[in-house]
Amino acid sequence: MDPGAYPGAWGVLGLFCIPIGGGIPAGVLLAKARGIPWPVMEVLYFVSDVLLACTFEPVLRFLILLGRRSPAVKKVADAIRLVVRQSAARYGSAAGPLALIGIAFGVDPMTGRAAAHAAGHGFVAGWAIAIAGDMIYFTVIMISTLWLGSMIGDGTVVTFIILALMFAVPAAIRKLKASRA
Repeated sequence: MDPGAYPGAWGVLGLFCIPIGGGIPAGVLLAKARGIPWPVMEVLYFVSDVLLACTFEPVLRFLILLGRRSPAVKKVADAIRLVVRQSAARYGSAAGPLALIGIAFGVDPMTGRAAAHAAGHGFVAGWAIAIAGDMIYFTVIMISTLWLGSMIGDGTVVTFIILALMFAVPAAIRKLKASRA
């Protein structure tokens, strides 16, 4: 796919590269305004995930190496490992690909990749798992944004509503699960 074939595709890709916050709903609404169809949005988001993999993996490897030599970094790594184990416990076995996809879907692709690394998956398999979960997450948010946008019509309001839901729904689900346990 040639991003130049769709005016505004580079801007959409740039928004999708924002790791947290309103990058997804803002990118989806910009793509819609520029006439970019949803399959192209999916490709652009996939490209942003591949770019993330190429930039985050060296950082992950460096932190692993540094953790072997620095007690302070080792403490941080141990804390991250504990968080990953706790996240994995919500989705089942940490080693299973479906559980790891669930982590990437429910948390973020970087945590999904860290969990996949901890479960012994290498670069390609680990990122494939993390990207699969993130692509499912993107698709859910994209569909929700497009649907809500067609109902409301104001992109700013839609972005804020989707952002609020992106943070509130997982918290509500965790609270509901905790109350049942």
